[in-house]
Order: sequence, then structure tokens, then C-alpha cells
Amino acid sequence: MRNIIVQKYGGSSVTNTERIQNIAGRIIKYKRRGYRMVVVVSALGDTTDELIKLSRSITKVPSEREHDMLVSTGEQVSVALLAMAIHKLGEEAISFTGAQVGIRTDSAYTKARIIDVNADKIEKELAAGKVVIVAGFQGVTTNHDITTLGRGGSDTSAVALAKALNAKECEIYTDVDGIYTADPRIVRSARKLDRISYEEMLELASLGAQVMHPRSIEMASKFKIPLHVRSSFNNKKGTVISGEVKMMEKVLVSSVTVNKEEAKVTICDCPDKPGIAARIFKKIAEENINIDMIIQNISRTKARNTDVSFTVQKDELGKTIKTAKEISRSIGAKGVTFDSNIAKVSVIGIGMRAHAGVAAKMFSALAGKKINIEMISTSEIKISCVIAKKNAEKAVKALHKAFKLGRKK
Repeated sequence: MRNIIVQKYGGSSVTNTERIQNIAGRIIKYKRRGYRMVVVVSALGDTTDELIKLSRSITKVPSEREHDMLVSTGEQVSVALLAMAIHKLGEEAISFTGAQVGIRTDSAYTKARIIDVNADKIEKELAAGKVVIVAGFQGVTTNHDITTLGRGGSDTSAVALAKALNAKECEIYTDVDGIYTADPRIVRSARKLDRISYEEMLELASLGAQVMHPRSIEMASKFKIPLHVRSSFNNKKGTVISGEVKMMEKVLVSSVTVNKEEAKVTICDCPDKPGIAARIFKKIAEENINIDMIIQNISRTKARNTDVSFTVQKDELGKTIKTAKEISRSIGAKGVTFDSNIAKVSVIGIGMRAHAGVAAKMFSALAGKKINIEMISTSEIKISCVIAKKNAEKAVKALHKAFKLGRKK
């Protein structure tokens, strides 16, 4: 473990030049304490959303390659501005795109996976005493095409660089103080967690907690990279993400999350016979669409037909509906319906492995607020329910209270 620290700053941390200059000051303090600094930066504020909006004004279904060419430009602005801010404070810095530092990915545009990181260029600049600033969220294929890693992908860029550089720590700076028992904007009594396991954090990230990218947690867990989620607006200690779980296992449920960015798609009246589900999801996989929850109703009619429902990210809904309609025609189903007004609420905790009754308590809490459950999914350490989007915040508050996760008065 060397004296290198990788820091990642999200879009909320670099919304304007004043914040960029504040971050430059923080980085320099670390450097003057003897650390060699590698900094990963997202695009300024809502830049990525604005670029996506711009593309949609031309076409609702842009080429994924051209989409990545467009949205990757946001980070190039922020890394250059941060380098300038560090220069102004009297220190040497150099900015790079993901391609320039050798972040190699596969060719799955819009959600590419990192294959390899060549850290030679970064090592050379660190040896020269410079702060190295890298554009997050992006990489390049072996054919030199620019790719992006999916929303939140700058976290994955930072963890990959921490692994390649054998860094002492990877710090993730955001607009909150750490990981909470629930979104503090929804639940005022939400409590900050001092420590959480990789496993729980992966579930949190996958289930809608927008603090970290799921693939970054997978990578950190695989290579045992210490993560520290902190606020870029103060110097308080945040939440440490690690593999240590002894203390955590005593806690039944550690957090509640909600995801409002999914939609439910149903292929109606599918023939209820072997091989149909395989055909459906093979075709969806070929379109590189990520599926979350799946439910197939049991046929109870002479017609032997069944509905197959599944959830996808809203930004893939258009492509999913098109694909589902093609599947419906090919298998002789009766059409496709969808619902984008859903939310997925989840409870997560390593302690669930050794305790019964979590599902009953969750369902009772939702029933007490007259919230209907449309779909259910479980794992060893989480239970998720799809509900109407209008009930999302009410559900989070009810579950947070039922599992007594709030701050002690």
C-alpha cells in the first residue's frame, strides 16, 4: 500500500467555479501532507442531463456510440478547470481524459465495463510531483471508440484507479456526509452510519441509494479497497465501507432505500409452456437490457396463458417496449403493457440472515399505511417491494419507523 490517495468528486461538488476552487484547496492540503494525489471528477452539476436533453431534442433513440461521444465531453470541462484552479494555488497538476490514461473498456456503449487500466502515465506524472486529474465515467475500447460507464460511473473509475495504483484509500466526495439509514431528505430522523459492509452497500447502491455506483462496490469488495464516503462541503468523517461485519451482524436492518427510476413491463397472455421464459429473456439480454425483478403468474385457465412482468431502468424503457413487442409477436402473446409510475422500496441488513420475521414486519408496516404491493424480490440480506410511485415516501417513512432506524432522542 503506497502513499497514494484517490479522491472522486461528483457533479454536485463541482457545480460552479467557486466549488471547484474549494476542492482545489482541499486537494492541495492533502498533497502538502505528503500524499500523492489522483483525483477523479464528474461533469459540472447537471451538465450530463443537459447533454442528454440536447440529444433527445434531435432523436428520442440516439445511436449509443454517438450518445457516449456527446456525454463524455462534460468531464473534460471539469478536469481542465480543476487543473487550472490547482495551478492558481501554486501547485502542479495535469488533467487527462479516460482514454488518455488508458482506461480500457468493452464496447457496451452507455454502460461499458472496465477491462484494464494502464497506470504508467499517471505514475510518471505523480513521480514529477503533479496532482493527476482524471475524467470519470469514461474509457476507450481497443478500437479507440469512447465509451461511458453508466450514470454514476465516475465511482467505478476512481475504484479502478485505486486498484491499479495500489492506493492507500479511495475517498468518494458527495453532497451528503456519508451513508444514511434512509434518504435524509425523506426521513428527517435518518442516522448516518459510521461503517457499512461491502455487501450491504452493494445492495444499497443497486436498490436506489444514489450515493455510489454498484459496480464500484463490486470492484472494491473484490480487491478489498478501503472506501470512505464523505461530504465535499465539510471535513467531517463520513462512512467507511469495508469487509468487517461482526458489529453489523447484530443489526437486523441497517437501512431503507427507494428507487423511483424503474418501470414495469408486462408481456400479456404468454403461452405457458417450457422454453417461453428462456426465449423472452434471451432476446432481452441480446439487446443489452438489464432486468431487475421478474414475476411470472401461474396459469389457472384452460387456455394455459400467463403474464410475465419484469422491471427495467426508465432510461431503457423505450428500447425495452420495442423489444418486448417483437418478443410478444414471435411467441404468440397478446401484447405488451407498461407502468412507469412505480417505485421499489427495500430494506437491507446483514442481520437478516440470522433472524426471521423481517418480511412479516415489512409487509405489516406497508399494510398499516394501506400501501399495496405489486411485486416482491428477496435475497439473503434484502427484501424489495414494487409499489405505486405516489406511495414511495410514505413507505420509506413507515419502514424506517417500523425497524427503529432513526436517531435516538
